[in-house]
Amino acid sequence: MSAVDQHNPSASHLPDKHGRFGDFGGRFVPETLTRALDELESEYESAKKDPDFQRQLDELLKSFVGRPSPIYHAKRLSEKAGGAQIWFKREDLNHTGAHKINNTLGQALLTIRMGKQRVIAETGAGQHGVATATACAHFGLPCVVYMGAEDVRRQKPNVFSMKLMGAEVCPVTSGSKTLRDAVNEAMRDWMASVENTHYIIGSVIGPHPFPMMVRDFQSVIGREARQQCLDVMQRLPDTVVACVGGGSNAAGMFYPFIEDSEVELVGVEAGGLSSAPGQNASPLTHGMPGVLHGSYSYVLQDEDGQTAPVHSVSAGLDYPGVGPEHSYWKDSGRVRYTECQDGQALEMFDTVARTEGILPALETSHAIAKAMEIAGEMDSHQVVLVCLSGRGDKDAAEIARLKGLEDPT
Repeated sequence: MSAVDQHNPSASHLPDKHGRFGDFGGRFVPETLTRALDELESEYESAKKDPDFQRQLDELLKSFVGRPSPIYHAKRLSEKAGGAQIWFKREDLNHTGAHKINNTLGQALLTIRMGKQRVIAETGAGQHGVATATACAHFGLPCVVYMGAEDVRRQKPNVFSMKLMGAEVCPVTSGSKTLRDAVNEAMRDWMASVENTHYIIGSVIGPHPFPMMVRDFQSVIGREARQQCLDVMQRLPDTVVACVGGGSNAAGMFYPFIEDSEVELVGVEAGGLSSAPGQNASPLTHGMPGVLHGSYSYVLQDEDGQTAPVHSVSAGLDYPGVGPEHSYWKDSGRVRYTECQDGQALEMFDTVARTEGILPALETSHAIAKAMEIAGEMDSHQVVLVCLSGRGDKDAAEIARLKGLEDPT
């Protein structure tokens, strides 16, 4: 099966021709970007039907990324949960250490296909920045990555990796100095340089066709996981869990299971410190529909409709919006969305490290914490599958700082 095939034909009508997932999605952009988005949509639709594009991407995912990533039975964690069997889809084992590379390689190929000479990107936790820098280094494309100054501080290892790959990292000092502000700056750059630049958006956010395109590139996660469960367990999992910031790993994990009504899908947002405004990053839990970064989706807003400040210990989840397809899945009831607070995620980081010998990204730690709760309420013959979206090396120094340990040793 090719890298951008749809597993579920009956679900593939979404988005519609206007980029809408039900009420959500669409395009809310300046006229400057309309032609570039039309060109991208046309080129992507052409690429999906092009055997050479498919072969090139499939080969890169195999030989460069290391796909397929395995599923792994977390036996000791399952025993600790005292219920269902917990399995991980090991995206942390990909080249660059996370799921983000699945999308950046596809979009880099589209950049070349469109004849664009320059790439820009935004990043929060740095994993998308590293994946974009990696893809650009592989293809010889100049790369500029916008990153909030607060995230630059929190994610120094990834900043260094981006620079090693030849990318220019631009700290963003406006606003909260996090992911939202990085997207703002990347959008400004793109509007000024659209003739020769492609913006590789890292999540299922933004104007059409980005939410659809990123979902498709990331759906390799769920397609593999679904088939692996059938091969290894001779059955589908009872529950699939993934963390949700913008929502790319969750969209990629959930989409191939959408038509499997017997499989429960659970998205876990960043509960931060509390449910109070400005203390979390959970738009599907506490937000309302609105427009952010070019699409209509659930957004954390204040009483005047202005985008609200957000907080999460995890730089990759620290975002006030979410992909429009997640908003559609929420309102349709197909996916259940919940949240996990900072303390729970930090505790789970330690638990997984000591129980399974795996350092999960703080983003993933949110998902695993909820998966543990869910598994504890299920029977031992049942299965909970978690998308382990990335590895946690990048978070070790920040966790040490939060614990008051300047030197982790």
